[in-house]
Amino acid sequence: MGRFLGRILILFYLAIVLLARPITHAIAQTPIPTGSPAGANQSAQPLVLLLTADGPLTPAMAEYLERGIRNATRQNAELLILQMNTPGGSLDLMNRMVEDIRASQVPIAVYIAPQGAMAGSAGTLITLAAHASAMAPGTAIGAASPVGGQGEDLGQTLAAKEKNILKATARSLMTHRPPGAVTLAESMIDSAQAVSAIEAQQSGLVDFIATDINDLLSKLNGFQVQMAAGPETLNTLDANVQELPPSLIENVLQVLTNPNIIFLLIIIGVQAIIVELHTPGGWVAGFIGVVCLALALYGAGVLDVNWFGAVFIVTAFVLFILDVKAPTHGALTAAGVLSLIVGALVLFNSPSIPAFQPRVSVPLVVVMSAFTGGLVFLAVMFGVRAQNIPIQVGMESLLGRTGRAITDITPGQKGQVQVASEQWTAELEQDETEIPRGSPIKIVRVKGVRVIVKKSKEG
Repeated sequence: MGRFLGRILILFYLAIVLLARPITHAIAQTPIPTGSPAGANQSAQPLVLLLTADGPLTPAMAEYLERGIRNATRQNAELLILQMNTPGGSLDLMNRMVEDIRASQVPIAVYIAPQGAMAGSAGTLITLAAHASAMAPGTAIGAASPVGGQGEDLGQTLAAKEKNILKATARSLMTHRPPGAVTLAESMIDSAQAVSAIEAQQSGLVDFIATDINDLLSKLNGFQVQMAAGPETLNTLDANVQELPPSLIENVLQVLTNPNIIFLLIIIGVQAIIVELHTPGGWVAGFIGVVCLALALYGAGVLDVNWFGAVFIVTAFVLFILDVKAPTHGALTAAGVLSLIVGALVLFNSPSIPAFQPRVSVPLVVVMSAFTGGLVFLAVMFGVRAQNIPIQVGMESLLGRTGRAITDITPGQKGQVQVASEQWTAELEQDETEIPRGSPIKIVRVKGVRVIVKKSKEG
């Protein structure tokens, strides 16, 4: 029964994970040109691949860009458009994506969209690395000052080194841009300045303001970009735009960087392990628990988290297990719920975590922690109740039961008694003198395969 309930709970939690955030997103939120009318020669159209990157930089996003570049090269595409909306990410991932863009044999245009999107922090350098750049109205770019791995301000010497490296990178990416754009980019790194789309275009930091993909393709047609092999003029007239959606693996890995998903995976994983320990012999709960914890560990490893919170989370589940194994009537469970809430908030919502990184939902943490505590409390109550239930099988289950003597029982002489539908060989209790046939009896002890009885007042 316990194993069945455990599997039901695991399925319930998996449903929560799937509903917490859809695995796939709409790749483009702007109209896509359909190319020439039906029956036209599709091979004569220039091919444009469209990628969409939304959220903090992650390894999955970098893999997505690399795959897009490979596909564009293989299909001899005219242009690859990276529609981006990111608050930034680690410098390592930024450098990886910048290197991929600059090494591409296919021109790459970065388009900051839709309206309200941003290219913050590391996203600024990725935009500057593109062969062409554009922003939708109402978007922003900048705030590229480096911070530590936990979002903290860097020391004076280290900050100066990082900023100088980033400014040198920006200058190398902007050799074709006006001096005012270079000055603006350096101020974004030095003092975290951010500007609007109009300000970015006026300074020459980006090439165009485009309302949608159609508008962008119209403005890119005839635009000259600087490639490694020399200048190249884009032909995007009546382009055949093909969306390249993220693969299933890329989507899953991207989802795993959501703190809410990571927290749910931790809850599922540890509870599945507890179920496996409580009802050993199966493998489903244990397998799911290990997989969930492994996925949660991957997601937490990608994000900048405060690992001190993991101490509280581990403590919480230790308290849960102790309360199940050695019931303290819920006291340890209550402490475990508080420890779980504190641990999740410290892990994902510490002030030291970079501002661009999403936070875990406080209501989700509180509700799921309370729900987990409720399940553990129920397990404790069932355990206490089971301890108080009389033994129903074996010789010990006979203690205290009543029946009737079916023969005379005298001191030193065995007799026969009937308890329910069973007959047992019986001996008298020491203080009993005789039990006549038909008298009510009560079993007081079990001696081997015989029962020790005395007269019962129940008749």
